Amino acid sequence: MDRKEAAESVPPPVRPPLRVGLIGYGLAGSVFHAPLVAATAGLTLDTIVTAHPERRAQVHAEHGAEMRTLATTDEFFGRADSLDLVVIASPNRTHVALARQALEAGLPVVVDKPLAATAAEAEALAALADERGLLLSAFHNRRWDNDFRTVRSLVTDGVLGAEIRRFESRFERWRPEPKGGWRESGDPAEVGGLLYDLGSHLVDQALTLFGPATSVYAESDVRRPGAEADDDTFIALTHAGGVRSHLWMSAVAAQLGPRFRVLGSEAAYVKNGLDPQEAALREGARPVPGGRWGVEPESGWGTLGDLDARRPVPTLDGDYPAYYAGIVAALREGGPPPVTAQEAVATLRVLEAARTSAAESRTVTTGLA
Repeated sequence: MDRKEAAESVPPPVRPPLRVGLIGYGLAGSVFHAPLVAATAGLTLDTIVTAHPERRAQVHAEHGAEMRTLATTDEFFGRADSLDLVVIASPNRTHVALARQALEAGLPVVVDKPLAATAAEAEALAALADERGLLLSAFHNRRWDNDFRTVRSLVTDGVLGAEIRRFESRFERWRPEPKGGWRESGDPAEVGGLLYDLGSHLVDQALTLFGPATSVYAESDVRRPGAEADDDTFIALTHAGGVRSHLWMSAVAAQLGPRFRVLGSEAAYVKNGLDPQEAALREGARPVPGGRWGVEPESGWGTLGDLDARRPVPTLDGDYPAYYAGIVAALREGGPPPVTAQEAVATLRVLEAARTSAAESRTVTTGLA
């Protein structure tokens, strides 16, 4: 074996995993981010920040007694040099300040959606990340829902026809009594309500499929006694390519509509039910390398066709792990993250236009094309 062959036979050095600090251990931190980070090759969960003693106990029960927990973000940023990535899963009102602090400390950042309360704030964060040469990404994990992956495949493959005429998408619940908490607060500083909660996902999915929205119309209501923030909202988008997206988010749907109905020039696709990944994560299931994840039984499959002939379409597996795998690839190899800051800005522009439309009872033209 000559020197060249010997060099080629030597495996590349194993790089240590990127050390992740997670801020927040409520629903987003404990159910989504911590389990997915822990399951991703190339990442290791290093530190979790939560001020709640019971949540610190939960951290240790779920991630081991050796997991470092801190009570304040001051302590966290005091040891920023020991971290490679910050994940912000704290309440919406804190997203911008914490993301800015992380970027100023020289750390790449993942922020749970919405990235900010306004597009202008998100633009400023994106500019700071670009200036520092750092990754900034929003966690729009619903791009990797099993049903959305299936819709995207059907649209891309053209099986619905050359023209998609209307895209209908719903996140509906039946919660006649408000649960309380910051997500249902009427204080604008909390960035609560369904428009920014579920609407962030619905709008991001629509823009991912069909591109920029040129006009936005919305209806937004507070239906439940004692509720403060919108709990029943509808958005209609007209995309630059001509597709119309109709998006519903509601906490007062006593019977649920289809999760997706996509009307094409040759066929339609209708899908009921919800992607199973959140429920699996809540129940303690975890993705494992090489194993299937986000699998749906045949009974949950959607149908493709028309009034005369329809057939079930196997639902693609859900793939939330793909988000953090993409983050690792972006940090290790360069290139964009799986969701860019500018994509998050585009979603926020639509949400702002929807809020204006609902408040002023008019269609808002975005000026985008």
